Amino acid sequence: MTCHHLCFHKIKPQDVTDGGYRIRATKRNFPALHNMSLYKLTLHKGAVREPHWHANADELGYCLQGTVLVSIYGNKNTKETFILKEGDVFLIPSGALHSIENIGSKTVELLLQFSHEEPEDFGLSSVFGMFSDEVLGNTWDVKSQLFQSVKRSTKESFIVKTRDKTPVEKDFLYTSPYQFALEASFPLLANAGGSAKVARQNVWPVLTRQSLYSLRLTGKGMREPHWHPETAELGYVANGKGRMSILSPSGKIDTYTMEKGDIYFIPKAYPHHIENLKNSELHLLIFFDQSMPQDIGFSGSVKSFPDEVLSRILHCPKEIFEKLPTYYEDLFIVRKKNPLS
Repeated sequence: MTCHHLCFHKIKPQDVTDGGYRIRATKRNFPALHNMSLYKLTLHKGAVREPHWHANADELGYCLQGTVLVSIYGNKNTKETFILKEGDVFLIPSGALHSIENIGSKTVELLLQFSHEEPEDFGLSSVFGMFSDEVLGNTWDVKSQLFQSVKRSTKESFIVKTRDKTPVEKDFLYTSPYQFALEASFPLLANAGGSAKVARQNVWPVLTRQSLYSLRLTGKGMREPHWHPETAELGYVANGKGRMSILSPSGKIDTYTMEKGDIYFIPKAYPHHIENLKNSELHLLIFFDQSMPQDIGFSGSVKSFPDEVLSRILHCPKEIFEKLPTYYEDLFIVRKKNPLS
């Protein structure tokens, strides 16, 4: 039986150093995942995630807390360095060498979503360690003895603490095409039930395989029943308490209560909905495996069929459907007129 819900915050960190740690949700410990995975990376003050790259996945990150400096070296000798704060997002193309450094005064927390269910990492420290002193010397046209004190290991350093943090230069404050101020952006939709802000290709062109929605539901709001025809959905509960129901092709209904730090996965085209169980806000960070995800919601789709057809398949009087309003596009977030049990 496939479980679509994981108490992510209860997982013991798999990778720990003095500088921080990460918690991983991959197909290994969350078998429902397909083409997607999620890490939560924590960097203590003065720590840096060593320069590294991912061989099989793009990385889409969201800054939950703190201030970080992201440096990227990619194809065509391109170099990007920029600063991220809470609510900002960034993209690292597959194979691009990059580092993430905590340059602030408090602990950094990042959500990192990958476009593969089992991402592959190469740390610069481990790759450096595979080459002899002679190979390294020839690379830079220096004597091989220069590298005699370098400690060789094929295990990456992962996160290290630096004696001196990287000084912030004026150029770091310019906007990079690989960063996007998601929470500072104008919402795609906002009403009494909540709001949705989006990082997708039409507003952030660098995206090719992923996207991210920041969905907030007030105590009066509910995400209407819907499905995504061509995209899977991987969600993280940033704050609040909610409930989700998912229907599988077998006819099995799974209903989960979700709390802060939990994650869930919805395969493409599986019907589901999300409701807020508290009066306070429910905040979800929802990743998709398409750069322009699309929805089909009940509010727009159901009434596109004749009332007679609906009454026959549901074995009820057609007057029920005659009383329903017709919408020509989905409402997306709806108001909870009726209390949820």
